[in-house]
Amino acid sequence: MEEETFPQEDIETIVKNAITSTLSDHLYNPKKVNDWINTIVDACLKELQSLNRPFKYVVTCVIMQKNGAGLDTGTALFWDTSKDGLVCIPWENPTMHVIITVFGAALNVDNPSELD
Repeated sequence: MEEETFPQEDIETIVKNAITSTLSDHLYNPKKVNDWINTIVDACLKELQSLNRPFKYVVTCVIMQKNGAGLDTGTALFWDTSKDGLVCIPWENPTMHVIITVFGAALNVDNPSELD
């Protein structure tokens, strides 16, 4: 049953590692934001896949310069709350805000060996 539950703690660790390894020493630079986003999302997806859990994942990333502007986000989901899940990780440094969201939709597979 453990292999079928949404791995929230593992995902939080994966996302935090991807953010810090990509952004820890950087100041906001609009010319680098797209590359940073791609690096973070790709790293997350690669590590999520290595968990070998029966989920399809969607990773979103928002990087915003700290300049006093507001940012509001919202999500509406229609899914199986007993199997599916999401993790939202905020991160910031003195020059930027980052929000990573990982959605996991459980695959309904009667025989997990069919995933191999």
